[in-house]
Amino acid sequence: MSANKYGLTERQAVILTVGFYMLTALVMVSVNKWALKSLSLPWTLLWIQMLIAVLLLRVTDFLGALKMPSLQKDVSKALIPLIAINVLGLGVNTICLVYVDTSFYQIARGLVLPFTVLFAYVLLGQPSSGFVLGACFTVFCGFYTGVTSDINVSQLGIFFGVVSSITTSLHAIVIKKSLPVVNNSSIDLVYYNNVLSLLATTPLIVLSGESAQIMMRFEESGFAAFQKFLLAGFVTGIFGFLVNLAGFLQISKTSPTTHMISGAVRGVLQTLLGYFAFHETITSGRLMGIILILSGGALYTWAKDKEMRADTKPTYIPMTQQDIDEEDDSKKGTQA
Repeated sequence: MSANKYGLTERQAVILTVGFYMLTALVMVSVNKWALKSLSLPWTLLWIQMLIAVLLLRVTDFLGALKMPSLQKDVSKALIPLIAINVLGLGVNTICLVYVDTSFYQIARGLVLPFTVLFAYVLLGQPSSGFVLGACFTVFCGFYTGVTSDINVSQLGIFFGVVSSITTSLHAIVIKKSLPVVNNSSIDLVYYNNVLSLLATTPLIVLSGESAQIMMRFEESGFAAFQKFLLAGFVTGIFGFLVNLAGFLQISKTSPTTHMISGAVRGVLQTLLGYFAFHETITSGRLMGIILILSGGALYTWAKDKEMRADTKPTYIPMTQQDIDEEDDSKKGTQA
């Protein structure tokens, strides 16, 4: 097995990449929850995270590691749908954490897979196999079990979780349609996405009333009231940047199947983290809901892997430009 320029084998590189993705994503959710427990300012927290992400992208450009594009008006206008769904999605994700425990977050956002399959059929005309539909039904049963057996869970948290599932599902479709706008450059799309989302989030801090809340807390307690929140915002901003990088690295180093499996494992670790770090109560209904959701995800992964091995068109939305290129190559091969 050959080694790369860092002396790592391909297997070691995959393990480190997947581990890096899972660690950064876990820290992101956990520190977000910690920040929101100190001050319930979800839009402000999101704004800080995007500001740090933009600054870090500029640093990578300055150091020559990555080349950032110059913002163009026509490109920015064409990316408005992406920015809208991104800001809405990130916003409801963060707000959902305000109302639910870390361990319940997996259930509240549990309908991502069913909505993804639904939108793939309605918007892209991609049919699904019986196994995929069975996976969606299993996930739905897990969601239903989790939300109906936990009487103390916030209904608002469930609502924002469902909206988050919808926006996450639509985000994949919008990314696919947005890539040609930036000449299929993932880095350019990440930069435009962060800069324009930062600008779009700024007025929401005022409209949501968070700016008035910030002024009131500052007058009462001064800067000391924001020390923990700002520290958390700084940490999550860095890790938010790393999550994007880690996700990009993982998909480039592994298959989409591995990416989904690591997401499922992350869900389990997130539940355990909520139990041990935040002393959350995990009821039998919540545990059963998480198990069913993860089982549905595993069934979907198996079904998709089976389709790919059979050399049939996979019933999933391409998540990266690499997936789209592979799909195009497959079509060209068929035509030839």
